[in-house]
Amino acid sequence: MIELLVVLAVIALLLTMALPRYFNSIDTAKEVILTENLRLARETIDKFYANTGRYPGSLTELVEKKYLRALPVDPITESTTSWIIVPPDDPTTGNVYSINSAAPGMMRNGKPFSSL
Repeated sequence: MIELLVVLAVIALLLTMALPRYFNSIDTAKEVILTENLRLARETIDKFYANTGRYPGSLTELVEKKYLRALPVDPITESTTSWIIVPPDDPTTGNVYSINSAAPGMMRNGKPFSSL
């Protein structure tokens, strides 16, 4: 019985060291995925503009015209509909110049998610 308690104590000690690193790595991964999703979406918007001479009317237009397979997911809000649409300076050229995250809070480096 004492051996079992010692083993459980060692396992508990190892878990107290491993779990904070695990949760930290999950947060880091979400930030990296968000940054990459934004980069790819903005690159796709630029390709759409280069091909058509205008910006898309909505993000779903990029999917309908096969520029994207599906709308990217914001890993912080876990939604495809929470993007903030940034319109171009000239409204006659379309509606979607860029996108930003609508996630509240800050990244680990202190930048707000909405300013990526």
